[in-house]
Amino acid sequence: MTIALRREWTTGRALDPEQLGQLASHCLKLEVQTYPKPGLVSHVDDGAHRDMDAELLCRSADTLAPFFRDLAAAGAEGGGMNRLRAIGVAAERAMLAATSGVNTHRGAIFGLGLLCAAAGYRNAIGVRKPLGRLVSERWSEDILAGPAALRSHGALAARRYGAGGARTEAAHGFPSVYDIALPALHEARGLAPHDQEASRVQTCMTLIAAVTDTNLLHRGGAEGLRFAQASAAAFLAAGGVGSPGWRRRAADIHRAFIARNLSPGGSADLLAMTLFVDWVEL
Repeated sequence: MTIALRREWTTGRALDPEQLGQLASHCLKLEVQTYPKPGLVSHVDDGAHRDMDAELLCRSADTLAPFFRDLAAAGAEGGGMNRLRAIGVAAERAMLAATSGVNTHRGAIFGLGLLCAAAGYRNAIGVRKPLGRLVSERWSEDILAGPAALRSHGALAARRYGAGGARTEAAHGFPSVYDIALPALHEARGLAPHDQEASRVQTCMTLIAAVTDTNLLHRGGAEGLRFAQASAAAFLAAGGVGSPGWRRRAADIHRAFIARNLSPGGSADLLAMTLFVDWVEL
């Protein structure tokens, strides 16, 4: 499975809602096309998951493209949170229908969807503010005041362990993307300038090491989160993708996550969001 970067996504010009929707879907597929990512599904194996594989995730990403387009269009038209939420609910229904009920991308619908709406708004009014800042300025109060995702494993873990979760991340302008992941992505391109997959692995490891991933809390509790963060931090301390034998070390960590049934799904969503922001804000 090879995913090519479309030419119009590298020109630096503003993308219309259709292109933004396709780009968001493409970023979800690039996350799948990244190995080794500890515990996560990739084109190589299914990680710590028994209910999904790369084909299912890519089908889900294709299903979501028109909804990301609609979110970008709604943002361009100045839509409020009620409109964005209605599109998101429709996207989740379509995702579940396409995957026979498997939650492949609920977190991405929320986070990446808000970034699509911000990108549409940004292009419509002609500002150069970061997408995360626009999300915070326009919708933060509604994000925090909105209905809680009671059935979400991540939301349950956030309440149990007092973690911020996806809503807090979005309301504050995605600090994990801007303060952690984007710097890691840019640095990784210097470590492995001819290997974009390596840059994505480095970014994912940096997120796992630094973020309180509620999916890890759900699967492994506080101990599982500590193990995951320490494993990723050790990989980075040893030089990350800039050191010889990094793929073997990353694969060893991947297998250790599988043995403990750990999967950092929140970090996977943040990786896709980071790739989207990186392209849009060139």
